[in-house]
Amino acid sequence: MTALPVFDPRKVPVLGTDSHLPAVRPEAMASWAIASRFASGHHWIPELLGEARMTDKPLAQAAVLIPLVAREGGLTVLLTQRTSHLSSHSGQIAFPGGKVDAQDVNARATALREAEEEIDLAPDCVEVLGTFPTYTSGSAYIITPVVGLLRDGFSVSANPDEVADIFEVPLAFLMDPANHRRHAVDWAGQRRVSMIKSREGISV
Repeated sequence: MTALPVFDPRKVPVLGTDSHLPAVRPEAMASWAIASRFASGHHWIPELLGEARMTDKPLAQAAVLIPLVAREGGLTVLLTQRTSHLSSHSGQIAFPGGKVDAQDVNARATALREAEEEIDLAPDCVEVLGTFPTYTSGSAYIITPVVGLLRDGFSVSANPDEVADIFEVPLAFLMDPANHRRHAVDWAGQRRVSMIKSREGISV
């Protein structure tokens, strides 16, 4: 089985930035606007459907929760940093989530279960708005992103076996192309291109 590459995304050379592209309109990032788009059956068209495979292990189904938090200055996205001792994706910035288990009835159940296990987020504190199209990662996971709005009074606490830190980033920052950086990693004779946000440690 091919081992996954290990590298620090903050040290990978920058190929270019996307500051020439317009930022998402603030009104489109309001919680009511996002909820309305999901409720209307809006068809999301992803920019990318997946990455080049970095391993020959079989594909596995997974789901992540994209937790949105309503703050005075606008929505934020709750993210985690994985602990450094994990066997895969150690130290990376991530959404709460993981592999689908046999008892999970759907991707939403997986995302909520994993969020409870990783950051002690109670499922009844999440208003699930909908899901995005699946994304196939280079590490051989078919990931369903589940978008949820966290209700007032929610609380989180890191599971020290999996999560080193929990933090929030303004959605407006993440949705502004001026904060995006395109990078490339040479591995196994191929060039792998990724997009990394400008804030230290935030990568996708």
